[in-house]
Amino acid sequence: MAKKEMEFFDHDRYLEWRQVKDAPEGVIEKILSEDPETGDYCRILKFPPGLTTSDVLVHDFWEEVYILDGFLIDLNKKETFTTGMYACRPPGMIHGPYSIPQGCTTLEMRYYK
Repeated sequence: MAKKEMEFFDHDRYLEWRQVKDAPEGVIEKILSEDPETGDYCRILKFPPGLTTSDVLVHDFWEEVYILDGFLIDLNKKETFTTGMYACRPPGMIHGPYSIPQGCTTLEMRYYK
C-alpha cells in the first residue's frame, strides 16, 4: 500500500506527537504520511533544548531535512545549521553528532530507492 492521499489538513488537530523510538527522551515526532510497505515517510521532528547527541549517523535510505525552527550544530563538522536550511542525504552519508542548545524543529522525508 502506498502513502494515502491527503488534501491540506491541520495536523495539530488530527495528529499526535510521540516519543521517537530509540532516541533520547524528549525527541518527538509527528508522522505526516507513511508507506508501511516501503518504510518511506514524512514527519515533523522536534529536538528539545539542551540536547547533545553522541552518535555519528549513517542510514540505508535517502533523507531530506528542512529546518523549520531553531538550529543545530554538527559537532564533527563544527558547522551550525539554521532555520530555512536544507539537506539531502543519500544512503551512506555520515552526519552528526549534534548539539541543539535552544531546540530545533525539522521536516524530514525518508525513502528507499
